[in-house]
Amino acid sequence: MIPVIIQYKTVPGLPRLTKSPTHVTTSGTELTAINAIATTVPASSVAEIAADPNVAYISSDRHVGARQVTVTAAEFTTEPINAPWVWKVGFDGTGVGVAVIDSGISLVDDLHGRGKVASRIVYSESFIPGDADATDHFGHGTHVAGLIAGNGNDSTGSKYFRTFSGAAPNANLINLRVLDEHGSGTDSSVIAAIGRAIELKSAYNIRVINLSLGRPIWEGYALDPLCQAVEKAWKAGIMVVVAAGNDGRDLALNPEGYGTIESPGNDPYVLTVGAMRTVGTAGINDDLIASYSSKGPSFIDHIVKPDIVAPGNLVSSLKFSNDALAINNPSFVTLNSFYTVSGNGKSSVNYFPLSGTSMATGVTSGAAALLLQADPLITPDQLKAIMMKSSNRSYFPQTSSVTDPTTGTVFKANYDVFTIGAGYLDVEASLINIAKFGLMLPKGTAMSPVAVFDSTTGGTNLVIDSTALWGAANSKAETALWGATALWGASEIYGANAFVGSQTALWGATALWGANDPQAYTALWGATALWGASTPAAATALWGAEDVNGSTALWGATALWGATALWGADAPFEF
Repeated sequence: MIPVIIQYKTVPGLPRLTKSPTHVTTSGTELTAINAIATTVPASSVAEIAADPNVAYISSDRHVGARQVTVTAAEFTTEPINAPWVWKVGFDGTGVGVAVIDSGISLVDDLHGRGKVASRIVYSESFIPGDADATDHFGHGTHVAGLIAGNGNDSTGSKYFRTFSGAAPNANLINLRVLDEHGSGTDSSVIAAIGRAIELKSAYNIRVINLSLGRPIWEGYALDPLCQAVEKAWKAGIMVVVAAGNDGRDLALNPEGYGTIESPGNDPYVLTVGAMRTVGTAGINDDLIASYSSKGPSFIDHIVKPDIVAPGNLVSSLKFSNDALAINNPSFVTLNSFYTVSGNGKSSVNYFPLSGTSMATGVTSGAAALLLQADPLITPDQLKAIMMKSSNRSYFPQTSSVTDPTTGTVFKANYDVFTIGAGYLDVEASLINIAKFGLMLPKGTAMSPVAVFDSTTGGTNLVIDSTALWGAANSKAETALWGATALWGASEIYGANAFVGSQTALWGATALWGANDPQAYTALWGATALWGASTPAAATALWGAEDVNGSTALWGATALWGATALWGADAPFEF
């Protein structure tokens, strides 16, 4: 018998399934979120089941896992995204529910409400077969929960000079455990948990689902059961924030780690997050992409991912007694000297560091909760668009690299859309934009675009879904994000320096980045340069009047904000 997920055009229901001579099974779980059933069947019957005209798709019930990597020390999380500014103006996530689908959450001081009166873990359930305990037996889920909604209680007061707080320190948490004590789970458990989050949306005001987990891509997103589940949640009004993956050092496809995004981060609806390293400072001007952060485009569908990046490297968050990750990795320590006035060299009993896009995802989910508190009526698509639009890309270098001290392998990163997406999460700028646009926010989807290779020109085109918020076919074109009369202006979402590249080929010898240009100034989208006329500074950007396609530009020449960048010449934020 093999574990499978059978997606149906019309769900027959488990009782009918088990009685069917075709669908032989001993047990099963209905996955109502995607019109599917998780069950076990003989390998010999798969072809017969697939022939059923009511069966849409059959996939293996694959393993998913947590997405952290092995490193130590303490860096910054909330300061680089400007969360403290948002707290000062009155938003801390109060009333917003964030569903954490992970290894469970163990209650520690920082997850209580103000004054330790009550737990902010308002609901818990395990989806691991045979294990009803929803507490954390691994350590990953509690760490992520702290980055989302920890209130820093155990690092606040006169004894401390630094507080380890989550981005939304008063948000509520819905604990849906899907990963076991080894950090492993299955597609079906995750899908069932997503279904429960949808069911509980109204009861707990669940507005965000955090998925700091993933697995390799095995089929296109339109068939992938994980992707179908996150889309169902998204369309139910829940923002789904997903880790990009930690495979940026996987050079199997190409020398720079492109095409390593994991499922369900490849789904065009969700907000997919890559990881930055803050290099030990609260400011962002020295921050760099983490070398392990997975890069787009996605395998099979070529979706442009990640959508955004956030702090995720060496970040300290919550641990608990008998925390398996902390115990099994004794070098993962947050020293008391990192945050206590006494400054002794002992390890903290309350915090420890992890790295990975899992951590960056938690930070981003907390930021989303802040913005949803500020504007409860905003849709997931509007929020995704605002967060991408407001991201900071004013300082990024063209490239950076790190060398593995053991192997000597050099891992290079180009700061293009496949590496940093729209840029660095900035929750302050996002809140300002929400306040600025209010009811003018566009309607429609915010699906991430597709990169399409043109073999005749050797270039690549960015294709936007015709129903998208940024597409010209939007029924509200006058307020379309990237439409012909673009609301957001000429230098938009991905910014002027988004597509630097290299001579790396993803689609054959003509190189993804253009025609054999070692300096990559002839750009991702072909030899005539995405950015204009062979300039590393990208002064004649795609979005400007001198782009290869002429004055109409990708997102419109009649932009609301004019040709001199998003906010005009005196912009408070540089993009």
